[in-house]
Amino acid sequence: MRLLITGADGFLGRSLVAALSRSAAAELVVAQDVREVPAERRLPGIVYEQLDVRDAALAERLRAHRIDTVVHLASIVTPGRGSSRELEYAVDVLGSRNVLDACVAAGVGHLLVSSSGAAYGYHADNPDWITEDRPVRGNEAFAYSHHKKLVELMLADARKDHPALKQTIFRIGTILGERVDNQITALFEKPRLLAIRGSASPFVFIWDEDVCGAFLHALQHGRGGIYNLAGDGALTLGDIATRLHKPLLELPAGLLRTALAVGSALRLSRYGPEQLDFLRYRPVLLNTRLKTELGYVPAKTSAQAFDAFVAARAAQGRPVTA
Repeated sequence: MRLLITGADGFLGRSLVAALSRSAAAELVVAQDVREVPAERRLPGIVYEQLDVRDAALAERLRAHRIDTVVHLASIVTPGRGSSRELEYAVDVLGSRNVLDACVAAGVGHLLVSSSGAAYGYHADNPDWITEDRPVRGNEAFAYSHHKKLVELMLADARKDHPALKQTIFRIGTILGERVDNQITALFEKPRLLAIRGSASPFVFIWDEDVCGAFLHALQHGRGGIYNLAGDGALTLGDIATRLHKPLLELPAGLLRTALAVGSALRLSRYGPEQLDFLRYRPVLLNTRLKTELGYVPAKTSAQAFDAFVAARAAQGRPVTA
């Protein structure tokens, strides 16, 4: 394979580049990112390039390197303080369009994309377990969820218009790992966990090494398709509170909606009342197709991934347990 990876200096990108640097299956690996990768993070045998995922020069880069496989990881998962909805749309959606067009123009044979379970959306009528045949509906109130939906619709059109470009799409659950710090893990660091009364709101977790493992498996076996990428099983907030030895505060939905509205209006919180659906209608991913059709079985279940995360934090001197 001659691969190019977008977002190669992001969290997932670094792990995948490191794994491919040790793989005999890759003749060439081009690690591309909007930022220049510092010398101390560069690995031998990897070609590093600085290029914005929206840059029209991408197609020429693909042709110049004779790339046959593209792994598209670049997106804005956790917006910074200076971010805007316009910027996030430009990177997530327009950047993905540019990658897709460049792959078609350069004759790339295989495109792998990191999507998200958020593409299904946070809806009251979500089934207990979501399978890949469910529509991607997103939520316009959540930029990340809405953008993942738009990208997936774009990819669906491309599968009809450009069938020669094989696609592998991973709808990824909540990622945990030894070095993961994000908005979700911050919830577990609170002195008490917040839940909505009457909503189990389960989490499906996937260990970061299993995410990398699934991408490698799809690359090595040349498998296309759409797959929920999550560990077996799920944990409710009650389960998580028990594991962390922390109290669970269950509030009525109406009270929490009012509190979020007031906090947002007074600029005391970055979260508004629209976040209520994110808390109570989380899509719960079933990974059957991942195991039976792709042939990849995550090493850790959702519960094992969470327990490994807790143990890693304790070893680092940053315990999340009470």
